[in-house]
This record gives sequence, C-alpha cells and structure tokens, in this order.
Amino acid sequence: MNAERTLRTSRAQTALATNSVLRNTYMLLSLTLLFSAVVAGTAMALNAPHPGIIITLVGYFGLLFAVEKTKNSGMGLVSVFALTGFMGYTIGPILNLYINNFSNGTEIVMLALGGTGTIFLGMSAYALASGKRFNQWAGMLFMGILVAFVMSIIAVVFSIPALSMAVSALFVLLMSGLIVYQTGEIVHGGETNYITATVTLFVTIYNLFLSLLQLLGVFMGEE
Repeated sequence: MNAERTLRTSRAQTALATNSVLRNTYMLLSLTLLFSAVVAGTAMALNAPHPGIIITLVGYFGLLFAVEKTKNSGMGLVSVFALTGFMGYTIGPILNLYINNFSNGTEIVMLALGGTGTIFLGMSAYALASGKRFNQWAGMLFMGILVAFVMSIIAVVFSIPALSMAVSALFVLLMSGLIVYQTGEIVHGGETNYITATVTLFVTIYNLFLSLLQLLGVFMGEE
C-alpha cells in the first residue's frame, strides 16, 4: 500500500510540475509575442532600417547564448525579452518592405499572421490531444533545421530566389514539426524549463511567420 501510495503521489507531482511548465510557457510566450509585436510596430512607425544579416545573426546567437546562461535565474526573463524584442525589431523593416512594395502588402502580412496562428494552434492541439511524446523526431528536426539554415545563408549570399523559396517551404514543414515536438516534450516532462520552452516556441513562430510571408509574397504579391 505504501508503495502504491508513493507511486500515485509521484505521478501527481509529475503531472503538477508538467502543467506548471506548460502554463508558464504559454503565459510567457503570449507576453513575448505581444512585446515583440510592439517593438516591430515601433520599428515600422519609425521606418527603422534592417540591421542586416550579419548583425541579425550576431544579435540572435548572442542573446540566445545569454538566455541559455541565465535560464535558471531571474535574469533569464530579462534575456528572453531582450531576445524577442530584438527579433521583433528585425521584423519591422521587413513588414514595411512588403507593405510598401506590394499593393496588397497589408493583406499578405495579415494572411501570413493568420496562417502562423492557425498552424501553431493546430499543431499544439494535435500534440496535446495525441498524448504521444515525439522525442524520436529530435534528430530529424535538428538536421533538417541545420540544413535549411545553411541553405538560407547560401540563398541570401548568392541571391538565388528559387533556393529561397525551397527553404521557406522547408521551414514551414520543419517549424510545424518543431511545434509538435516541443509541446510533446513539455507535456511528457522532457522539457522542464519554461524559459527554454518559450524561446524555442517563439523562434519557431518567428521563422514560420517569415517563411509564410515570403511564400505568400511570391505567389500573391501585386506590385
């Protein structure tokens, strides 16, 4: 009886901890998305220039490193908002580019935003409803993202539109899978740090939105 009671108590504690991580992740994710949107809107209003690929990569990986180093302390929240704010700033000039260069630019942006939200909610709901853990996807997703990242750098450096399109389509698939994987990890206790989980989901949403924006711009853009 004692062993059975101990097992039930352990399972209850695990479920409670998992629910806490999931709740805190979604709460922080909502706040960071809002903060990032405000920063992006401010950058648009000020017509701020894009920092360029080098500064963007240095800033992203530098702040990502700061998040990793501070994720178990109060400074972790500061690092998260610094990272998501910086990423929001990089989106502002891109949105201005679409709105100014396409007569239906606002429609394209809204469709990309709606598509991102729909995919995120759909993939999250699938992960939650399935009750499965998708840890077997980890290696495939890691390699896929690494390959897509290298391909995206090549496409930008050598100005290859067709490769950029292929990378965007690949990123949509990879980010959709990453949402399922990360949500499954949270639910099943594979991810216990809500700051790390938040950053992963935020970056996923960021890449998903930009990829959809590029695809829609190519297929729907009216100059």
